[in-house]
Amino acid sequence: MYNPPAFREDNPEILHGVMRAARLALLVSAAPDGGVPDATHLPLVLDAAQGPHGTLQGHVAKANPQWRNLAAAGRARAIFAGPEAYVSPSLYASKAEHGKVVPTWNYVAVHAIGTVEVVEDPERLHALVSRLTARHEEPRAAPWAVTDAPEPFVAGQLKGIVGILLRIETLIGKRKLSQNRSAQDRAGVVGGLAASPDAADRAVAAVMQGDDGGA
Repeated sequence: MYNPPAFREDNPEILHGVMRAARLALLVSAAPDGGVPDATHLPLVLDAAQGPHGTLQGHVAKANPQWRNLAAAGRARAIFAGPEAYVSPSLYASKAEHGKVVPTWNYVAVHAIGTVEVVEDPERLHALVSRLTARHEEPRAAPWAVTDAPEPFVAGQLKGIVGILLRIETLIGKRKLSQNRSAQDRAGVVGGLAASPDAADRAVAAVMQGDDGGA
């Protein structure tokens, strides 16, 4: 990921926060013989206590060929997207001064790179899907649990998936939030996005306001 110094984020707490907030990740890995890389959209749960940067846990369908290529390659990249928004040149104060402005896109993203272990053991798979389910059911008033389903049914479903453990070796964080613009331009972006009817725009404005100390 192209990551100029102005946008680089190295704070692991911030990076982990982006990863936990992302509802869906993109797992990318090398294909055999240098072909087009494999990619699967899937939820991943972060265990920050495992390893120097944490471990990601998830699963894919056994019918998905990526897991076999993952087992062969041994490494992968998980991509987590945070808030993102189009930035119009009309939001910059400098537009009125000299007009030398162009559109851009503000966004937050984290890439986690590391070694991969494929899990087929039923007990480990059961624990993995139970944790993944608990993570996403937690906000519900009456959370569903894997144990709510009949045990034979669950055992049958587990035969159709393969677990993925990505032990993170490298975390790359990017927060492109108009840090390369003047304070006046940045304030214009925050104000414009905060007033947008689009919730995604307002989310970026909130992140930028947080960086500016709530101003």
